[in-house]
Amino acid sequence: MRQKERRPSHKLQPAGSPGNRRNDEHSSRPPKAVKPLAARETAREAAAPAASERPLKNRAGDRPHERVPVILESLGAGDFHLIDSGNGLKLEQYGPYRIVRPEGQALWQPSLAAHVWEKADAIFTGDTDEEGTGRWRFPKEALGETWPLNLLDVDFYGRFTSFRHVGVFPEQIVHWSWMKERVEAAGRPLKVLNLFGYTGVASLVAAAAGAEVTHVDASKKAIGWARENQALGRMEKLPIRWICEDAMKFILREERRGNTYDIILTDPPKFGRGPNGEVWHLFEHLPLMLDVCRDILSPQALGLVLTAYSIRASFYSIHELMRETMRGAGGVVESGELVIREAGLDGKTKGRALSTSLFSRWVPK
Repeated sequence: MRQKERRPSHKLQPAGSPGNRRNDEHSSRPPKAVKPLAARETAREAAAPAASERPLKNRAGDRPHERVPVILESLGAGDFHLIDSGNGLKLEQYGPYRIVRPEGQALWQPSLAAHVWEKADAIFTGDTDEEGTGRWRFPKEALGETWPLNLLDVDFYGRFTSFRHVGVFPEQIVHWSWMKERVEAAGRPLKVLNLFGYTGVASLVAAAAGAEVTHVDASKKAIGWARENQALGRMEKLPIRWICEDAMKFILREERRGNTYDIILTDPPKFGRGPNGEVWHLFEHLPLMLDVCRDILSPQALGLVLTAYSIRASFYSIHELMRETMRGAGGVVESGELVIREAGLDGKTKGRALSTSLFSRWVPK
């Protein structure tokens, strides 16, 4: 159950010419097609069961302290960095390939000359609407669907998908690094829950650091890709449970069973469908999801991390929700934005910061 993508962009243009994230390929919501879409969507939603629910709990006690705004910035890591951006596009380095993709928030002009952009190995073209699909163009030579990449010492496959994505969302590096440090420093085995886990890079990072990981995603295709990534890194013996299920159903069952986790990552879509037609709407279901996540945090929990994409809201909306959810738990809630900073052709020359998403994170102190 996952769908994330930002708005739109333009065709590739040279520097100086005039002129967000994730409608994922494994979302169960179909791409835009024959009209009337609204009527068909309403009929489908009426026929499909909503995500399982229980009443929200009345939380007592003081709200956690707060740190706002917090900007978590990445200059890149491993085989990834953002080279340049502008004119509604971004130029990225993924291992050996230079890639151009839409980026609606890149409102400025590119810093690098047109000939640098024209040397791209892959360019995404087609429908740039939130629900649209498209195709990849390979100006130099045809490329295979996948190629090996490495981030935070974890091997995985980059992948050209019809929804412009490449199998990893690198702005999450800052969350993964934070998680990796805490797992390695814990001095005890930690249990990590990765909800809406996609292709499993975060799960592999956590497991490689020493955690026992439960990875949940509603897409069989995404789970398959995650297992391929695990095999690529020869990490089959690491303790990871791959669960193909609706995320809300899974955590409600874990709550009933009394199972708990030390770190929970949740990266929900704005809209999505579970494998059995469950309907997810972020603004409608997020309060309950966080409420249940709180109840399955262990007594020695180290963090609850929420990332939100493609929503018309301030980070304060999820910040205040997180503080209300964690009433009486102590600690601090820190919220703000994830950004990726341009790093130039050499991966080291700092440029402009490109905002990618909102986040809120509770930590015990």
